[in-house]
Amino acid sequence: MKKLLAAAAMLLATTIVSQAEFKLDSRYQDADGDLIADIPTDASQQVDPSTLIFAYTPVEDPAVYAEVWDGFLKHMEEKTGKKVQFFPVQSNAAQIEAMRAGRLHIAGFNTGSNPLAVACAGLRPFAMMASADDSFGYEMEIITYPGSGIEKVEDIKGKKLAFTSETSNSGFKAPSALLKAEYDMVAGTDFEPVFSGKHDNSILGVANKDYPAAAIANSVMARMLERGVVKPEQIVTVYKSDTFPTTGYGVANNLTPELQDKIKDGFFSFPWEGSKLQEEFSKSGEAKFIPITFKDNWAVIRQIDEANGVEYSCQ
Repeated sequence: MKKLLAAAAMLLATTIVSQAEFKLDSRYQDADGDLIADIPTDASQQVDPSTLIFAYTPVEDPAVYAEVWDGFLKHMEEKTGKKVQFFPVQSNAAQIEAMRAGRLHIAGFNTGSNPLAVACAGLRPFAMMASADDSFGYEMEIITYPGSGIEKVEDIKGKKLAFTSETSNSGFKAPSALLKAEYDMVAGTDFEPVFSGKHDNSILGVANKDYPAAAIANSVMARMLERGVVKPEQIVTVYKSDTFPTTGYGVANNLTPELQDKIKDGFFSFPWEGSKLQEEFSKSGEAKFIPITFKDNWAVIRQIDEANGVEYSCQ
Protein backbone atom coordinates (compact mmCIF):
# COMPACT_ATOMS: atom_id res chain seq x y z
CA MET A 1 0.00 0.00 0.00
CA LYS A 2 2.92 2.36 0.72
CA LYS A 3 3.93 2.52 -2.95
CA LEU A 4 0.45 3.50 -4.08
CA LEU A 5 0.03 5.98 -1.23
CA ALA A 6 3.35 7.54 -2.22
CA ALA A 7 2.27 7.61 -5.85
CA ALA A 8 -0.99 9.29 -4.92
CA ALA A 9 0.79 11.84 -2.77
CA MET A 10 3.38 12.62 -5.46
CA LEU A 11 0.72 13.02 -8.12
CA LEU A 12 -1.33 15.23 -5.84
CA ALA A 13 1.72 17.42 -5.21
CA THR A 14 2.48 17.83 -8.90
CA THR A 15 -1.04 18.19 -10.25
CA ILE A 16 -3.23 21.27 -9.90
CA VAL A 17 -6.52 19.89 -8.66
CA SER A 18 -9.61 21.70 -7.48
CA GLN A 19 -10.94 18.98 -5.23
CA ALA A 20 -13.20 19.63 -2.27
CA GLU A 21 -13.41 17.32 0.71
CA PHE A 22 -15.48 14.20 0.01
CA LYS A 23 -19.15 15.06 0.30
CA LEU A 24 -22.49 13.55 -0.59
CA ASP A 25 -24.97 14.72 -3.19
CA SER A 26 -27.39 17.36 -1.86
CA ARG A 27 -30.24 14.84 -1.68
CA TYR A 28 -28.45 13.02 1.19
CA GLN A 29 -27.59 14.02 4.76
CA ASP A 30 -24.60 12.99 6.88
CA ALA A 31 -25.31 14.30 10.37
CA ASP A 32 -22.99 11.84 12.14
CA GLY A 33 -19.95 12.50 9.92
CA ASP A 34 -19.35 8.90 8.86
CA LEU A 35 -19.24 9.96 5.17
CA ILE A 36 -22.29 7.90 4.16
CA ALA A 37 -25.92 8.92 3.73
CA ASP A 38 -28.04 8.83 6.85
CA ILE A 39 -31.28 6.86 6.95
CA PRO A 40 -34.07 9.44 6.47
CA THR A 41 -35.53 10.48 9.82
CA ASP A 42 -38.91 11.05 8.21
CA ALA A 43 -40.60 7.63 8.07
CA SER A 44 -42.55 8.70 4.97
CA GLN A 45 -39.23 8.84 3.07
CA GLN A 46 -38.27 5.29 4.06
CA VAL A 47 -39.15 2.32 1.85
CA ASP A 48 -39.98 -1.31 2.66
CA PRO A 49 -40.29 -3.05 -0.75
CA SER A 50 -41.93 -6.46 -1.08
CA THR A 51 -39.14 -7.57 -3.47
CA LEU A 52 -35.50 -6.72 -2.84
CA ILE A 53 -33.20 -6.33 -5.85
CA PHE A 54 -29.56 -7.43 -5.48
CA ALA A 55 -26.69 -6.78 -7.89
CA TYR A 56 -23.08 -7.94 -7.88
CA THR A 57 -20.43 -5.68 -9.38
CA PRO A 58 -20.22 -6.26 -13.17
CA VAL A 59 -16.66 -7.60 -13.38
CA GLU A 60 -17.43 -10.89 -15.09
CA ASP A 61 -20.21 -12.76 -16.90
CA PRO A 62 -23.48 -11.92 -15.05
CA ALA A 63 -24.98 -15.29 -16.06
CA VAL A 64 -22.23 -17.11 -14.13
CA TYR A 65 -22.83 -15.06 -11.02
CA ALA A 66 -26.62 -15.40 -10.98
CA GLU A 67 -26.08 -19.07 -10.09
CA VAL A 68 -23.21 -18.33 -7.70
CA TRP A 69 -25.35 -15.95 -5.64
CA ASP A 70 -28.55 -18.03 -5.74
CA GLY A 71 -28.04 -19.75 -2.37
CA PHE A 72 -27.10 -16.47 -0.72
CA LEU A 73 -30.27 -14.82 -2.03
CA LYS A 74 -32.40 -17.68 -0.69
CA HIS A 75 -30.73 -17.19 2.69
CA MET A 76 -31.48 -13.46 2.48
CA GLU A 77 -35.13 -14.25 1.74
CA GLU A 78 -35.31 -16.27 4.96
CA LYS A 79 -33.75 -13.46 6.97
CA THR A 80 -35.85 -10.63 5.53
CA GLY A 81 -39.13 -12.43 4.80
CA LYS A 82 -39.04 -10.95 1.30
CA LYS A 83 -38.40 -12.13 -2.23
CA VAL A 84 -34.84 -11.27 -3.32
CA GLN A 85 -34.06 -11.02 -7.03
CA PHE A 86 -30.67 -11.00 -8.80
CA PHE A 87 -30.15 -8.05 -11.16
CA PRO A 88 -27.41 -8.71 -13.78
CA VAL A 89 -25.96 -5.23 -14.31
CA GLN A 90 -23.69 -4.65 -17.31
CA SER A 91 -21.74 -1.62 -16.13
CA ASN A 92 -20.78 0.33 -13.02
CA ALA A 93 -22.70 3.34 -14.29
CA ALA A 94 -25.89 1.29 -14.73
CA GLN A 95 -25.51 -0.15 -11.24
CA ILE A 96 -25.10 3.28 -9.64
CA GLU A 97 -28.01 4.73 -11.59
CA ALA A 98 -30.25 1.82 -10.60
CA MET A 99 -29.64 2.44 -6.88
CA ARG A 100 -29.98 6.21 -7.27
CA ALA A 101 -33.32 5.69 -9.03
CA GLY A 102 -34.60 3.30 -6.34
CA ARG A 103 -34.49 0.17 -8.52
CA LEU A 104 -31.62 -1.48 -6.60
CA HIS A 105 -31.66 -2.14 -2.86
CA ILE A 106 -28.65 -4.34 -2.03
CA ALA A 107 -25.41 -4.40 -4.00
CA GLY A 108 -21.72 -5.12 -4.12
CA PHE A 109 -19.93 -2.18 -5.74
CA ASN A 110 -16.36 -2.56 -6.91
CA THR A 111 -13.55 -0.77 -5.12
CA GLY A 112 -13.30 2.20 -7.46
CA SER A 113 -17.02 2.86 -7.94
CA ASN A 114 -17.80 2.60 -4.21
CA PRO A 115 -17.15 6.32 -3.49
CA LEU A 116 -19.34 7.38 -6.41
CA ALA A 117 -22.13 5.03 -5.28
CA VAL A 118 -21.86 6.45 -1.74
CA ALA A 119 -21.86 10.06 -2.91
CA CYS A 120 -24.45 9.84 -5.66
CA ALA A 121 -26.66 6.81 -4.95
CA GLY A 122 -26.93 6.74 -1.17
CA LEU A 123 -25.04 3.47 -0.78
CA ARG A 124 -24.41 2.49 2.85
CA PRO A 125 -21.56 -0.08 2.62
CA PHE A 126 -21.06 -2.34 5.62
CA ALA A 127 -19.47 -5.62 4.48
CA MET A 128 -16.60 -7.07 2.50
CA MET A 129 -15.45 -10.58 1.71
CA ALA A 130 -12.36 -11.74 3.60
CA SER A 131 -10.28 -14.84 4.14
CA ALA A 132 -10.72 -17.10 7.16
CA ASP A 133 -8.06 -15.12 9.08
CA ASP A 134 -9.86 -11.80 8.41
CA SER A 135 -7.31 -10.61 5.82
CA PHE A 136 -8.87 -9.09 2.74
CA GLY A 137 -8.23 -7.29 -0.50
CA TYR A 138 -6.63 -7.72 -3.89
CA GLU A 139 -3.78 -6.23 -5.88
CA MET A 140 -3.69 -4.27 -9.09
CA GLU A 141 -1.49 -5.95 -11.68
CA ILE A 142 -0.27 -4.73 -15.04
CA ILE A 143 -0.15 -7.77 -17.26
CA THR A 144 1.06 -8.65 -20.74
CA TYR A 145 1.56 -11.82 -22.76
CA PRO A 146 4.79 -13.73 -23.49
CA GLY A 147 6.66 -12.29 -26.45
CA SER A 148 4.83 -8.94 -26.39
CA GLY A 149 8.08 -7.01 -26.09
CA ILE A 150 6.97 -5.68 -22.69
CA GLU A 151 9.27 -6.84 -19.90
CA LYS A 152 8.86 -3.86 -17.56
CA VAL A 153 6.40 -1.02 -17.11
CA GLU A 154 8.50 1.45 -19.13
CA ASP A 155 8.16 -0.82 -22.18
CA ILE A 156 4.46 0.14 -22.43
CA LYS A 157 5.52 3.53 -23.82
CA GLY A 158 4.22 3.93 -27.37
CA LYS A 159 1.86 0.96 -27.02
CA LYS A 160 -1.75 0.40 -26.00
CA LEU A 161 -2.69 -0.16 -22.37
CA ALA A 162 -6.15 -1.54 -21.64
CA PHE A 163 -8.10 -0.09 -18.74
CA THR A 164 -11.53 -1.36 -17.70
CA SER A 165 -13.61 1.73 -16.92
CA GLU A 166 -12.96 5.15 -15.40
CA THR A 167 -14.82 4.15 -12.20
CA SER A 168 -12.53 1.18 -11.54
CA ASN A 169 -9.76 1.49 -8.96
CA SER A 170 -7.42 -1.24 -10.20
CA GLY A 171 -8.67 -0.96 -13.76
CA PHE A 172 -7.99 2.77 -14.11
CA LYS A 173 -7.53 5.03 -11.07
CA ALA A 174 -4.63 3.34 -9.28
CA PRO A 175 -2.59 2.57 -12.42
CA SER A 176 -3.11 6.13 -13.69
CA ALA A 177 -1.72 7.55 -10.43
CA LEU A 178 1.10 5.02 -10.40
CA LEU A 179 2.18 5.55 -14.01
CA LYS A 180 2.24 9.32 -13.61
CA ALA A 181 3.97 9.44 -10.23
CA GLU A 182 6.50 6.61 -10.50
CA TYR A 183 7.15 6.41 -14.25
CA ASP A 184 6.19 9.89 -15.54
CA MET A 185 3.88 8.23 -18.07
CA VAL A 186 0.64 9.92 -19.06
CA ALA A 187 -2.23 8.41 -21.05
CA GLY A 188 -2.55 9.87 -24.52
CA THR A 189 1.04 11.13 -24.44
CA ASP A 190 3.20 8.17 -23.52
CA PHE A 191 0.79 5.34 -24.30
CA GLU A 192 -2.61 4.85 -25.92
CA PRO A 193 -5.40 4.10 -23.42
CA VAL A 194 -8.21 1.78 -24.49
CA PHE A 195 -11.19 0.69 -22.39
CA SER A 196 -12.43 -2.89 -22.32
CA GLY A 197 -15.39 -2.36 -19.98
CA LYS A 198 -14.63 -5.21 -17.56
CA HIS A 199 -11.66 -6.91 -15.93
CA ASP A 200 -12.39 -10.24 -17.63
CA ASN A 201 -12.45 -8.49 -21.02
CA SER A 202 -9.01 -7.00 -20.32
CA ILE A 203 -7.60 -10.32 -19.10
CA LEU A 204 -8.98 -12.24 -22.08
CA GLY A 205 -7.78 -9.45 -24.38
CA VAL A 206 -4.22 -9.85 -23.17
CA ALA A 207 -4.37 -13.66 -23.18
CA ASN A 208 -5.62 -13.57 -26.78
CA LYS A 209 -3.05 -10.89 -27.73
CA ASP A 210 -5.70 -8.28 -28.55
CA TYR A 211 -4.10 -5.90 -26.02
CA PRO A 212 -0.34 -5.74 -25.42
CA ALA A 213 -0.94 -4.83 -21.77
CA ALA A 214 -3.74 -4.25 -19.27
CA ALA A 215 -4.29 -3.05 -15.70
CA ILE A 216 -6.48 -5.50 -13.82
CA ALA A 217 -7.63 -6.78 -10.41
CA ASN A 218 -5.77 -10.00 -9.68
CA SER A 219 -8.71 -11.42 -7.70
CA VAL A 220 -10.67 -11.57 -10.95
CA MET A 221 -7.72 -13.13 -12.76
CA ALA A 222 -7.32 -15.75 -10.00
CA ARG A 223 -10.92 -16.91 -10.45
CA MET A 224 -10.56 -16.99 -14.24
CA LEU A 225 -7.36 -19.04 -13.98
CA GLU A 226 -9.05 -21.44 -11.55
CA ARG A 227 -11.97 -21.94 -13.94
CA GLY A 228 -9.61 -22.46 -16.89
CA VAL A 229 -10.92 -19.44 -18.81
CA VAL A 230 -7.29 -18.38 -19.28
CA LYS A 231 -4.06 -20.31 -18.71
CA PRO A 232 -1.10 -19.18 -16.57
CA GLU A 233 1.26 -19.46 -19.53
CA GLN A 234 -0.78 -16.83 -21.41
CA ILE A 235 -0.13 -14.10 -18.82
CA VAL A 236 2.98 -12.29 -17.61
CA THR A 237 2.83 -9.78 -14.74
CA VAL A 238 5.12 -6.73 -15.00
CA TYR A 239 3.77 -4.84 -11.96
CA LYS A 240 1.90 -5.79 -8.79
CA SER A 241 0.63 -3.23 -6.28
CA ASP A 242 0.14 -3.47 -2.56
CA THR A 243 -3.29 -4.57 -1.32
CA PHE A 244 -6.57 -2.68 -1.80
CA PRO A 245 -10.00 -3.29 -0.27
CA THR A 246 -12.22 -5.40 -2.47
CA THR A 247 -15.93 -5.18 -3.40
CA GLY A 248 -17.94 -3.32 -0.75
CA TYR A 249 -21.48 -4.57 -0.05
CA GLY A 250 -24.22 -2.30 1.20
CA VAL A 251 -27.79 -1.11 1.01
CA ALA A 252 -29.69 1.91 -0.27
CA ASN A 253 -29.96 4.48 2.52
CA ASN A 254 -33.75 4.84 2.35
CA LEU A 255 -34.61 1.27 3.32
CA THR A 256 -36.25 1.13 6.76
CA PRO A 257 -33.82 0.72 9.68
CA GLU A 258 -35.40 -2.63 10.57
CA LEU A 259 -34.94 -3.94 7.02
CA GLN A 260 -31.34 -2.72 6.88
CA ASP A 261 -30.62 -4.61 10.10
CA LYS A 262 -32.15 -7.81 8.68
CA ILE A 263 -30.08 -7.47 5.51
CA LYS A 264 -26.88 -7.01 7.51
CA ASP A 265 -27.75 -10.10 9.53
CA GLY A 266 -28.28 -11.96 6.24
CA PHE A 267 -24.70 -11.19 5.20
CA PHE A 268 -22.98 -12.00 8.47
CA SER A 269 -25.02 -15.13 9.23
CA PHE A 270 -24.63 -16.69 5.77
CA PRO A 271 -23.27 -20.26 6.04
CA TRP A 272 -20.34 -20.41 3.60
CA GLU A 273 -19.48 -24.08 4.04
CA GLY A 274 -20.55 -26.03 0.94
CA SER A 275 -22.09 -22.96 -0.72
CA LYS A 276 -21.68 -21.73 -4.29
CA LEU A 277 -20.14 -18.57 -2.87
CA GLN A 278 -17.46 -20.66 -1.19
CA GLU A 279 -16.87 -22.65 -4.38
CA GLU A 280 -16.42 -19.50 -6.46
CA PHE A 281 -14.76 -17.00 -4.13
CA SER A 282 -12.39 -19.43 -2.43
CA LYS A 283 -10.54 -19.22 -5.76
CA SER A 284 -9.44 -15.73 -4.73
CA GLY A 285 -9.07 -16.54 -1.01
CA GLU A 286 -12.42 -15.36 0.40
CA ALA A 287 -14.23 -17.37 3.06
CA LYS A 288 -16.69 -15.05 4.81
CA PHE A 289 -18.15 -11.55 5.13
CA ILE A 290 -16.62 -9.10 7.60
CA PRO A 291 -17.88 -5.66 8.72
CA ILE A 292 -16.21 -2.57 7.23
CA THR A 293 -16.69 1.20 7.22
CA PHE A 294 -16.44 3.43 4.17
CA LYS A 295 -14.71 6.14 6.21
CA ASP A 296 -11.80 3.91 7.25
CA ASN A 297 -11.49 1.13 4.68
CA TRP A 298 -11.88 3.39 1.65
CA ALA A 299 -9.56 6.19 2.83
CA VAL A 300 -6.77 5.14 0.45
CA ILE A 301 -9.21 4.93 -2.48
CA ARG A 302 -10.46 8.46 -1.80
CA GLN A 303 -6.83 9.59 -1.65
CA ILE A 304 -6.11 8.03 -5.06
CA ASP A 305 -9.26 9.67 -6.44
CA GLU A 306 -8.04 13.01 -5.09
CA ALA A 307 -4.64 12.46 -6.69
CA ASN A 308 -6.35 11.78 -10.02
CA GLY A 309 -8.53 14.88 -9.70
CA VAL A 310 -11.71 12.80 -9.53
CA GLU A 311 -14.91 14.72 -8.85
CA TYR A 312 -17.99 12.77 -7.83
CA SER A 313 -20.42 14.31 -10.30
CA CYS A 314 -23.98 13.14 -9.69
CA GLN A 315 -25.54 14.63 -12.80
